[in-house]
Amino acid sequence: MSRLLPAMLLSFLLVGCATSPSREPSRELDFSFAPEATLRASAQVLMANGYVVRHADADLGRLEAVFSRWPGYRVLVEVSGEGEQSRVSLAATRGGRPLPPQTLDRLLVEMQDQLGMWR
Repeated sequence: MSRLLPAMLLSFLLVGCATSPSREPSRELDFSFAPEATLRASAQVLMANGYVVRHADADLGRLEAVFSRWPGYRVLVEVSGEGEQSRVSLAATRGGRPLPPQTLDRLLVEMQDQLGMWR
């Protein structure tokens, strides 16, 4: 009985370690463009703003970019949808810590401009 209590406490503590981490705060926006075009516009906007695209997978609709100067930001772009409709989701971190979602608003506005949504 004396060993049962510590074993139960340890198991309860380890259950908390097994939960999946929460997703980073993100910004999402719907576009009236094919997912491929939205992903391409996302990459172009990020590169124009000094980001380096480290990984991109058009089939998965994902790309990861890092800011090439200090401070080192990391942006994860996920695009989903089909046909001529897509949804883009952006999340950013600095030093492994999530940045407030509103810091991504300027990039989303530039993506809209890149796709010609304001013309």
